[in-house]
Amino acid sequence: MFGGQVAAPINSPHLRRSGSRAVVSDLGAELGNGVENSYVHPLEINGSKNASIPLVTAAIVPSPTLLWRFKVLLFLLWGFICGKTGWQSVMRMSADLRDLFLYEAFLYYNPLLLVTTMVWLWGINLWVFSRSNINYAKIFDLDQNHLTHREIWKCATWMTIIVPTSMTAYLYLYSNGEVSLAASQPVLLYFAVVMLLIFPFDIFYFSSRYYLLRALWRIVLPLQAITFSDFFLADILTSMAKVFSDIERSVCRMVHRQVATIAWFEADSVCGSHSVAIPLVLVLPYLFRFFQCLRQYRDIGERSALLNALKYSTAVPVIFLSALKYHVLPESWTNFYRPLWLLSSVLNSLYSFYWDVARDWDFSSFARMFKFNKSHLYSHLLHGRTWVYFWVIGSNLILRCTWTYKLSAHLHNNYLTVFTIAALEIFRRFQWIFFRVENEWNKINSRPNMQLSMNDPSDDEVKLLSSSAGYNV
Repeated sequence: MFGGQVAAPINSPHLRRSGSRAVVSDLGAELGNGVENSYVHPLEINGSKNASIPLVTAAIVPSPTLLWRFKVLLFLLWGFICGKTGWQSVMRMSADLRDLFLYEAFLYYNPLLLVTTMVWLWGINLWVFSRSNINYAKIFDLDQNHLTHREIWKCATWMTIIVPTSMTAYLYLYSNGEVSLAASQPVLLYFAVVMLLIFPFDIFYFSSRYYLLRALWRIVLPLQAITFSDFFLADILTSMAKVFSDIERSVCRMVHRQVATIAWFEADSVCGSHSVAIPLVLVLPYLFRFFQCLRQYRDIGERSALLNALKYSTAVPVIFLSALKYHVLPESWTNFYRPLWLLSSVLNSLYSFYWDVARDWDFSSFARMFKFNKSHLYSHLLHGRTWVYFWVIGSNLILRCTWTYKLSAHLHNNYLTVFTIAALEIFRRFQWIFFRVENEWNKINSRPNMQLSMNDPSDDEVKLLSSSAGYNV
């Protein structure tokens, strides 16, 4: 591309098989300075001139470090432009309209921002697993074409660019009076996300998209045996219940043409806080997980599956008792329903915390967490450190208690606070993944040993085999 050509015969000994070292360096080393970039050198074999084929000389390619720094510079420049444009657009609005409009704009884009955060953190999970003694591909039954942490981060990078760009365009167009164009920005973004997921052609990581959609289908309809990846993904979806609730409200406003308006702020709005669809969407991930546990009990008969189903059922009263505040008298809420809501919240938080630590993580696995195959900084900082486990257990307890804020619709007054708590819940799930996957890997490794011990002959059988062997001899 960047250089000239040299010629070499087809049967030249300088040509190598596919997959071996580059030809240009060997040929150029022998020809030396006698070959110019634009010079075609004829070679004769067996006394006759053979047909020559062009060989492209080595291109001058920038170093990977230079390219990486250039990409970071472009990324920072893009972030500065989006931040400055968005801030100027918001400041151009009147003070009484500014808060309402920011709440609406944030509602459309904060679900996708939280999903982007989850993708970034999932890439970190895979990066740690790839460098440790945990074979996550075997745990999740992934094929050879599964996405690595680098590809996950590449997807997260594009999401980080596209979502804030659409949000900046939404703010800029609305502040400049282009209301119809501003309203089209979140609609186009949501439509593009859906089309990207269901695109039927073999592009954009088709096998991984198909794997995700198939797992989601098994979660919604658990008509077959539940695998670990089904349980695992369903648990992650429970941490994103608020994301699904905001997506429902956003799609509702798009369908009712309430985008870039404040009509939704009215109490009788079909897409407002009084909508009955909000608690229904919030409870769906827990119901999916609940039915998975019942299916596991039906297939295996383990009593722990029923106890796990009971854990997910405790989230249902928290959600619906909170939603009752908009449909009962204030005195009834204060005197009767609010104490029940507090009691159900405490029960759900403590039950979920106990199950995380004692069942999903298993204390015995803590001593082996973050054990890398090779010497690594994180292996020295985290492996076997007591403070790591105190931090994870303590933060898990605190964030489990704030879980009720995320699930309680009547507490959603400050959208920034709700976004922060939802992001912290995703971070809690990010920590949970390390110990949950490591515990599952320990179980997989212990199964062959258990089967081997079960198949070992008893002492009487050994004596019998020895005597029969001596008799045959």
